[in-house]
Amino acid sequence: MTMPLWTSEEAQGATLAIPGKPFEVNGLSIDTRTLQPGDLFVALKGDNRDGHDFVKAAFEAKAGAALVSREPAGLAPGSALLTVAHTQRGLEDLARAARARSSAKIVGVTGSAGKTTTKELLRLALGALGATHCSAASYNNHWGVPLSLASLPRGAQYGVFEIGMNHFGEIRNLVSFVQPHVALVTTIAPAHLEFFGNCDAIADAKSEIFEGLAPGGAAILPADSPYADRLKARARQAHVARVLAFGEKPGSDARLLDYSETAEGASVKADILGTPVEFRIGAPGKHIAGNAVAALLAVALLDGDVLNAAAALKGFAALKGRGARFSAAGIDVIDESYNANTASMAAALALLGAAKGRRIAVLGDMLEMGPDGAAHHAGLAAPVEAAKADLVFLCGTQMKALWDILPAARRGAWAATSAELVAPLAAALRAGDVVLVKGSLGSKMAVVIDALKARVA
Repeated sequence: MTMPLWTSEEAQGATLAIPGKPFEVNGLSIDTRTLQPGDLFVALKGDNRDGHDFVKAAFEAKAGAALVSREPAGLAPGSALLTVAHTQRGLEDLARAARARSSAKIVGVTGSAGKTTTKELLRLALGALGATHCSAASYNNHWGVPLSLASLPRGAQYGVFEIGMNHFGEIRNLVSFVQPHVALVTTIAPAHLEFFGNCDAIADAKSEIFEGLAPGGAAILPADSPYADRLKARARQAHVARVLAFGEKPGSDARLLDYSETAEGASVKADILGTPVEFRIGAPGKHIAGNAVAALLAVALLDGDVLNAAAALKGFAALKGRGARFSAAGIDVIDESYNANTASMAAALALLGAAKGRRIAVLGDMLEMGPDGAAHHAGLAAPVEAAKADLVFLCGTQMKALWDILPAARRGAWAATSAELVAPLAAALRAGDVVLVKGSLGSKMAVVIDALKARVA
């Protein structure tokens, strides 16, 4: 018999709230559009919406109970409510209780880029070894982390949680819930510079993940990063006993030795703590291979079977908005529309550079880059050149800095918005082209993706 995720008695013990009636729930949800029957609906209050306005709809969708701070109007008598003083705090209480009762081995993942990809690689690698629970999507913020943790099944053997931030102190708070056995930093790159000013500050903020490690836990750092020494010093400052590194650099504890692209993705040779490992990944990209090596180092530190974990990575597929590919009327498209900073832009352009066919780069603004934003955008000229992009289409005020220094032969078009870029891009495309679309989420590059997909119809 499968035990429920939460009984009303357990939820009461975690939150100190008194349930309106006994209940059992098998999942958590904050969105009635994705709520599953039997979920606990958590009525969070945001800047624009109050979840209490959707509690009635949640019960109509067969929610098992609702975590609220007040009884909304219109509910049926005797609805299963768990009433707390503040629903965010209630959710965090459930998260802490879920972590306390779990015997799962936990990995926390942070970094300026590659968090979600690494988390998904770990989902496959650890999933080959035992029941594994991971953060959904990119749920890495103040509600996403506790929601993911409070959803940790009691029988999970492994847990992987993505932890993000855009201000100091956020990771320190979130990792206090997660208490990982392994804390993995993927990379440090200019992102959210508007709030941090420089990459030293970003490295310091990311290093907060070390402060929440479980006793005896290990830190994994990017050996090839110019901030590796700073991260290592912060780990030592946090009294982390085991500090290890991954990358191509000689002496790395997990080292990427060889990478080659194949028809199905990529073939990788690596050394994981002295064990030679050869494996395949179902998506191309040297940056993905590097993250896979980091994931396998985490598996090794959790005493997992690295070879079996590595074999599972052939099932990895690039995620929507993070390298997923599709064909549209003879055009091959690389969808990197979810997010962007200088590091991920360079990695994506390298993917384009390895493509066969006319290479078309469609790039939108990298947001939150601070006062040097224009310089960071102009700095993309080098990876554009390295990728040998045949045509470059740009949108956004920041990308104008790159447009102004592009050679005339490489200029496709510049526009203020992604929507305005669709028509000139469509006019320039021809069969056999490979198109990379990338930009920060706020740049709305998905508009271009949707227009390209419409070419299939």
